[in-house]
Amino acid sequence: MNNTDIFDLSSAQAVAAIDAGTLSSGELFDAYRARASNDELNCFTWLAEQAPKDATTPPSQSPLNGVPLAVKDLFCTEGVPSQSGSRILEGYRPPYTATAVARLEEAGATLLGKTNQDEFAMGSSTENSAYGPVRNPWDPERVPGGSSGGSAAAVAAGLAPWALGTDTGGSIRQPAALCGIVGLKPTYGAVSRYGMIAFASSLDQAGPLTRDVTDAALMLRHMVGRDPRDATSLQFPEEVSLPSAERLDGVRLGVPQELTGEGIEGGVLEAFQATLARAEELGAQVHSVQLPHAPHALSAYYILAPAECSSNLARFDGVRYGARAQDAHDLLDMYTRTRHDGFGAEVKRRIMLGTYALSSGYYDAYYGRAQRVRTKIAEDFKAAFAEVDLIVTPTAPTVAFRLGEKTADPWSMYLNDYCTVPMSLAGIPAISIPCGLSEGLPVGFQIAGPVFSENRLLDAAYALEQVLGFDGSPARVSGAGGPA
Repeated sequence: MNNTDIFDLSSAQAVAAIDAGTLSSGELFDAYRARASNDELNCFTWLAEQAPKDATTPPSQSPLNGVPLAVKDLFCTEGVPSQSGSRILEGYRPPYTATAVARLEEAGATLLGKTNQDEFAMGSSTENSAYGPVRNPWDPERVPGGSSGGSAAAVAAGLAPWALGTDTGGSIRQPAALCGIVGLKPTYGAVSRYGMIAFASSLDQAGPLTRDVTDAALMLRHMVGRDPRDATSLQFPEEVSLPSAERLDGVRLGVPQELTGEGIEGGVLEAFQATLARAEELGAQVHSVQLPHAPHALSAYYILAPAECSSNLARFDGVRYGARAQDAHDLLDMYTRTRHDGFGAEVKRRIMLGTYALSSGYYDAYYGRAQRVRTKIAEDFKAAFAEVDLIVTPTAPTVAFRLGEKTADPWSMYLNDYCTVPMSLAGIPAISIPCGLSEGLPVGFQIAGPVFSENRLLDAAYALEQVLGFDGSPARVSGAGGPA
């Protein structure tokens, strides 16, 4: 099989081709390794030199057949640089592998490389990485979204067949939308967080970034499940099925005005409404629902997440691992200089915000109140799901914006997560699928469901994907940038 044909295959198709003997796992890995080595978008921070020797495991023993996997740099991978986009962890090689990565490798996936990201997953554009910004394959002068921008851009550009990302407030779904691919945030606890370098522990969740919905289901199938090393992980109640729905007959879709009105770009809203019309053609019933506390989600999130970040990042002090300031006068000077030199501006901003919110005299006014808002948001979703089966919104309020356009205005940057943060606070699953173009750039359509409704989400997303017929390759879209 020639390289052009290889890159046309989805991951599920590649698995089938290896099963059929028309493609070898080594041939597939070598093709992607060669392509990724010409990474002009800065997607990767590390690439494997070659496939591991056991990548030739017989197909009957390896359900993922050695399909190469790109992994976000905050997942610990034994003996491989795991830097979370930060200078403070530059060159750090963990002695163990994160559970999510280990499970995919046990299923037969082969580590292709580690992908660039916003430092410690704090950002919506992947401009906060200590290793330089990632560029969007649709237009290299624009951002890919964040914080999983390296993973999303690598998949969209055809540098990897699929990738692992994390989502704290939208960091899988938003870059998936801006890069024109599929991104799924599972139910909180569905995938173990063991070995993920933490940002906000009550929100972080690993999930797939893929070319299509079937690949997302295939990847998720081998990630979920209880892990004794993560007390927050949960047993998934059913096997993740590969989606097959062709229609949406009887499916009730809820459209919250709070997340589909003011603040959404005209072109994004137009693509969203056109997709709703297609859903109705497939038999879905569209209803208006209310999420009255959703407009407060972003404010609550930017209290809760920085508070948890302040606590989690206290361990990076130059003592146990990672970078250490040299020639310090005393212990306090070493702490101060290590953190000053090792952390970037956005991470410092969030540590300071979180420390303030947790400080004596302000804890209840900020952190306590934000937790109460979080509870109200979860209750809003529960009430809405009593009336509808799924809730749909645009994934991001805008298409990909230009590099540097929002870096001087943090609140403008934070608004990119306006539609995704409520689902994160509620701990419910949500998927973004590409639904069209605005200004020649991809638009994402977000579908959210109750806890552990991933199979229902995947079926609905699959049915829509078939009728939308979106081509996720920017190289094939007239006027779009990216590698040919």
